[in-house]
Amino acid sequence: MIVLKRTGEVGALPLPGEHPGPTSREAYSLKVTPDKAEVQAVSSAGLFYGVQTLCQLVEGDAADAVLPEVEVHDWPSLAYRGTMIDISHGPLPKEDEIKRQLDFLARWKSNQYYLYTEDSIELRGYPLLNPDGRLTQDEVRRIVAYGRQRHIDVIPNLDLYAHQHDLFRVEQYSELSDEPHGTEFDPSNPKVMPLLTDWVNQLADLFPSPFVHIGLDETFQIEQAARASGTAATPTALFVKQLTAVTRLFQERGKHVMAFGDIMVKYPQMIPDLPPGLIAAAWYYTSEDPTYKRWLAPLIANHVPHIVEPGVMSYDNIAPDYKTTFDNIDTFLAAGRRSGALGLVNTVWADDAQLLFRMSFPGLAYGAAAPWQSAPMDRANFFSDYAHVMYPATIAPDIAAALSNMSEAETDLQKVLGDEFTQFVLWEDPFSPTYLKGLTQNLGPLRQTRLLAEEAESHLYHALALGADPTTLNSLLVGARLLDYAGQKFQTPPELIELWGRLGTTRPDADKWWNEWESQVVHQDHSRIVDLMDAITELRPLYRAEWLEEYSPYRLDSALGRWDAEYEYWLRLQQRLRQFSDSSHEGDALPPLEKLAQEH
Repeated sequence: MIVLKRTGEVGALPLPGEHPGPTSREAYSLKVTPDKAEVQAVSSAGLFYGVQTLCQLVEGDAADAVLPEVEVHDWPSLAYRGTMIDISHGPLPKEDEIKRQLDFLARWKSNQYYLYTEDSIELRGYPLLNPDGRLTQDEVRRIVAYGRQRHIDVIPNLDLYAHQHDLFRVEQYSELSDEPHGTEFDPSNPKVMPLLTDWVNQLADLFPSPFVHIGLDETFQIEQAARASGTAATPTALFVKQLTAVTRLFQERGKHVMAFGDIMVKYPQMIPDLPPGLIAAAWYYTSEDPTYKRWLAPLIANHVPHIVEPGVMSYDNIAPDYKTTFDNIDTFLAAGRRSGALGLVNTVWADDAQLLFRMSFPGLAYGAAAPWQSAPMDRANFFSDYAHVMYPATIAPDIAAALSNMSEAETDLQKVLGDEFTQFVLWEDPFSPTYLKGLTQNLGPLRQTRLLAEEAESHLYHALALGADPTTLNSLLVGARLLDYAGQKFQTPPELIELWGRLGTTRPDADKWWNEWESQVVHQDHSRIVDLMDAITELRPLYRAEWLEEYSPYRLDSALGRWDAEYEYWLRLQQRLRQFSDSSHEGDALPPLEKLAQEH
């Protein structure tokens, strides 16, 4: 039998003042003998985490499943282990999808879920504010309750200074911005605080968490606003004014307030003026400085309580960049331990508005497991360990291999393109001089990218054939195929230029023209350009279907516009090359192919 034994009445959710370690609320003991398995803890959260570990210990499947004899004494190394999900920059996750994320994070012992919203939650009295792209208050209440049942505190992660363009693009609110239809509130406008007071009261009622994150990051227009306000105003004065006012509103409602730390460390002279009790959220998403001195030193020097916020690099990438992600989590966590950080919040943004979120699940698991354990993560075996926790034993090796292949393919593609934001570069003109020279020199790495992507596809198809749940695999399959397409797309221009060069300086006779160029490149059947048209149009409905599995239709057509434009790009290129073929004759001079490709 399996026995769950709770020895105390400690609360189910993290509270202010939590401590980690063997005597913490979340610690548990687990013992498996030939007679029984027993999990013991002082709280229901500890029992819940013990059960997650018990599930991970299962060896074999179905009737062959067994638990090994084992004794475990386990506890978190950080008290607060959160994940922040962006629902504002891109698509809007459906309620059921957010619940799926909560289920997933609970398996990895996360205890906080930050719902990042600029204006994507219904606020009474603001019917024009994203009417098609927001969660209703009833949906939020159900999400909060669902998280609580899984020992996860759902916390609002707002932005109450900058990142408010969704509000200011509505004409009746545009006067509240420091720039016409801008992104930031004007703290000197007397109409701002009544609006924010209303928002704070609604959000404080909606989210029972004792915590709130008020944002205030990336105030790019703060210096222009200071200049516009006259010589008496400074960027720090404006920022502190807004920060203090909003913090006090929430503190009056009993909330412990967090805010992003980038502006605080940019203007460290403001730190002594920060409102008492404020928790800074230090964020950065790469690891070129593993000490994170720029982001942590001013906070440490002024004894500001803080958390660290690394991120899953998937929001500007065709497939998640797990190398950068794991480097960032590992180094920022280590720096946070040295600085006395209260916790870690792993962030997932949606800036490119194309992200299929489920591809990021391994990064969420890594960011949840790392701050629980005291030892460094086992990077070399993570994909294998993750797959064996998530999938049946017969399927796990394929999933681990696919994740490894996709991660390597994404990293290789970044090197070829000279840009880590592969999702943005994907839609660029591959005949552009910006890329063409580098592509010619990197045909080998592009081929390797495609081979890795295709190997990932093969593993995923095999896993699906073995009966794997497509819920988490279909998005990976779209990602693998899109990596393959990207490799094919950027392979094509240098290869076509080489074919063109073999024709000579003038148009050859009809047989050579057809056999060595026209039939291979522009013919409607099985030609190089039509291959690309076929590939992007075959992927489009798969991408659309996955979007609608995760998200509401909000912004879907805008996202698909990029896919449609991609098809149109190749169609126009085919038409231009056909027109040249129809209008030229044997013996005519052949212009550079790059010139033909870029004519409009």
